[in-house]
Amino acid sequence: MQNSLTRRDFVKQTAGAGALILGAPAILKAGSPNGKLNLAFIGVGGRGGSNLATMTKDPDVNVVAICDVNRNNLASAAKRFPNARKYEDFRELYTKTDDLDGVVVSTCEHTHAYATMPALKAGKHVYCEKPLTYNVDEARKITEAAAKAGVATQMGTQIHGMPNYRRVVELVQSNAIGPIREAHVWVSRAWGHQSAEDAKKNGDIINVTERPTGSMTPPDYLNWDLWLGPAPYRPFNTAYFPGPKWYRWWDFGNGTMSDLGSHWNDLPFWALKLGSPLTIEADGPEPHPEIAPASMSATYQYGAREEMAACKLTWHQGDSKPEIWKAGKIPQWNNGVLFIGDNGMILSDYGKHILLPEADFKDFNRPEEFIPNSPGHHQEWLNACKTGSATGSPFSYAGPLTEANHLGNVAYRVGKKIQWDSKNMIAVNCPEATQYITREPRKGWSLS
Repeated sequence: MQNSLTRRDFVKQTAGAGALILGAPAILKAGSPNGKLNLAFIGVGGRGGSNLATMTKDPDVNVVAICDVNRNNLASAAKRFPNARKYEDFRELYTKTDDLDGVVVSTCEHTHAYATMPALKAGKHVYCEKPLTYNVDEARKITEAAAKAGVATQMGTQIHGMPNYRRVVELVQSNAIGPIREAHVWVSRAWGHQSAEDAKKNGDIINVTERPTGSMTPPDYLNWDLWLGPAPYRPFNTAYFPGPKWYRWWDFGNGTMSDLGSHWNDLPFWALKLGSPLTIEADGPEPHPEIAPASMSATYQYGAREEMAACKLTWHQGDSKPEIWKAGKIPQWNNGVLFIGDNGMILSDYGKHILLPEADFKDFNRPEEFIPNSPGHHQEWLNACKTGSATGSPFSYAGPLTEANHLGNVAYRVGKKIQWDSKNMIAVNCPEATQYITREPRKGWSLS
């Protein structure tokens, strides 16, 4: 099998679709007069601490403000950056933005949009951890606000910046396996609503099957009211904090789908130039009103787009696996992305990929590399802030990806196939889905 798509051919074919490749940069506002990039970091422990450590390796980064509802995290960061302004409430941080160039958001999922929107409205560059938002409505609002702001944006899907995904995208988009009408994504993680026995088997970090009753006193270093943010009030309990226990609770997160889906669905979304699905249906155990499932699947139907065939994408988590995997017809990788084309298959994970059947591709000539390698996911954004260069996962791309992931959970929770009207953000056949597409924030919190 031969492939003759050159870099010039690719550029010609994809003109005007920059966000599907590396993200078309907007006209960016000038940086600090002293050449430094003045940043605020919202969330400085855990993932946020890692983002802080990585970005400050760039000598141009100047940490102007730090914020965390966890006073221990805040104190630790303050030791490293004693001149930075310190906040527990990011709403107070935004009362002074004249000396800021950008903001890094590493809070929990349910506060991402609320920490991001003020930065966009103030015309500041934003790096936000995945998933970009808590629900579909927030994703659309953030996407639109970013387009209006014309700033450098990046969602924290670090694997997007690694070489493996780029080589797979090149294979798919150069037609190495012919038209692709079916794709599967599966992840082995099974965290969520399940029995104690299954939780132990699946290595879950906590086992809980109902909302805790009663009240516990929050640790003295935690501002619990600020941690809740726009979510409905509930008493503190160690079922939610510390650690990522919160991500299974519908009030705070959307389980494995929105967490790992941000990384794994990213590859087919990028390679197949996906956008808004036409329909979504899901399968799994009876939905629990409070807790996301440990295992489930969701199937998306997409129409034809940009010289690509209409296709079906299925997400599998936990016990769910593609039939072709269960039949032993492909390598038994615990986690993977499978593209099924008319002329073969591509199987990938984070760091490697193969063409199948391997014998058929023994003499295959790979396409010329046409997606430049990244300087690093964080550095991409920093460079974009400074120069207006492209990022790999700008909100123009990450917003629709986040919407699609959330729609898988919406279909699961309503228990029926959704016909999706993307323009109006309505499940036309399922008005009861609206409660999962948007929600009213708690008093004192607003995106407007």
